[in-house]
Amino acid sequence: MKLPRSAHTGMPWRIHELTRDFRLEDVWALPTPGAKGDLHLLAEMTASGGDRGADWPPLIRALWALRWKLGGALGWDREQTGLGARVPSLRERMPADLRDAPRCPGFATLPFRSLYLLEDEWAAELANSTVHAVMHIGWVPDRTGEGYHARMAVLVRPNGLLGRAYMAAIAPLRHLLVYPAMMSRIGREWRRFTSTPTMERGRS
Repeated sequence: MKLPRSAHTGMPWRIHELTRDFRLEDVWALPTPGAKGDLHLLAEMTASGGDRGADWPPLIRALWALRWKLGGALGWDREQTGLGARVPSLRERMPADLRDAPRCPGFATLPFRSLYLLEDEWAAELANSTVHAVMHIGWVPDRTGEGYHARMAVLVRPNGLLGRAYMAAIAPLRHLLVYPAMMSRIGREWRRFTSTPTMERGRS
């Protein structure tokens, strides 16, 4: 479910300290019901999966394939356009307590790098020729006060005219196609992941 901007800006997240020059692009409630200490499970699930849409609906797979084909042809995703090359990592802005916090496992396939993982907050970043972007996951109580769920915010700093044009071009696709499919997939994966015994998850 899409949420108003205040669902992110009104929370005392640590990510605000690092992203004052980023713009808030989207805020979504994720279908991930859980308990107070379960954010690390969502971080583990996200980092270990996320294979660029391989098991998504055909239209979404086609959009992913087009994006990576364009990126390859136009050089959007070259190493010299990424973190530590075109832009410094946000870790360089982090105070000591966040730098010393856990970062969660590395991403298996997606081009994100984890910044920090707290009990109620997780952030990861990526950069390419078009944007420097942050995925922020907050772990918030349900309205009933009996459980928790995730709230995802996407923050971006477009790279000049190219970045602004790219973000404007994909906005309708994100909101009408990609995010609804993503919510459905996250819900399925969360149910499967949290029903799998810990030892079996470790072997997968």
